[in-house]
Amino acid sequence: MAFITPKHRSRERVVQALYQYMVSGGEVLKIEQQFLNQKEGKISKAFFSNLFINILKNRSELDALIAPTISRETDELGSVEHAVLYLGAYELQNSLEVPYKVVINEALEITKLYGAEGAFKLINASLDQLAKDLRAAEVAHS
Repeated sequence: MAFITPKHRSRERVVQALYQYMVSGGEVLKIEQQFLNQKEGKISKAFFSNLFINILKNRSELDALIAPTISRETDELGSVEHAVLYLGAYELQNSLEVPYKVVINEALEITKLYGAEGAFKLINASLDQLAKDLRAAEVAHS
């Protein structure tokens, strides 16, 4: 089995926490604590919390970014796919220190693990388009 970095595991937990929030509602801080307190594997707690809280704060803005890159309404997305797109869109827009290829690859790995069969194609197409829009200079030089 490949080595899983604390940041990758943090991203997986962000998707799981977003999924839980979208499916069942619940209090953001309780969900955050639940995922921070999980014992399996090391995560970067500050990285997890920063992503989880800021993605939730910026959901409508992220939906506006995602909407033109998919062939359906954002509310028709499966919850896992929606959560992964939130993560990818947020990181493309706000985590400029993370290369766009890493953002997309992480999102695809998580989708293959938790998403519907074939969902990675939608995620890849959407985030690829977002990368061209949000990181034009970086994409042009790769």
